[in-house]
Amino acid sequence: MNWQRELLKIMQKNKDKKVALAIDTSNDQTNQSLIDNIRKFIKEMNPETTLIQADFKIRDISNVKEDKALTYYKHGKSSYTDVLEWANEENIDTLLYVTDLTGYIYEELTLNSFIYWLVPDHFKPKAPFGKVLNIT
Repeated sequence: MNWQRELLKIMQKNKDKKVALAIDTSNDQTNQSLIDNIRKFIKEMNPETTLIQADFKIRDISNVKEDKALTYYKHGKSSYTDVLEWANEENIDTLLYVTDLTGYIYEELTLNSFIYWLVPDHFKPKAPFGKVLNIT
């Protein structure tokens, strides 16, 4: 229950800001009902949130209200660079990224928004920046 309280605080703090939810679609090992619940919660808290589906590139950008089905590519390759650059271009205030944090990040990339890495595992990997939140 700890991560749910933290996510609630994050969303309350950012209710009037530009928020994006990115989902790593490079594999489908993450509990799908967990991701669906996170999407529903974020949609209720901030219906203007942008949903990004990405693996080694951005596959789809939509509004979280659209309830689009997620498409997984099952190849295990992920890069966060495109999503982070997109967040900079769109002036996103807060980026929530559901991933196992095993993807590539361009080392010299600077990020204008704050990022929360939502890691669906008990293992807490080190993030290059932002805050890691285990969502298990």
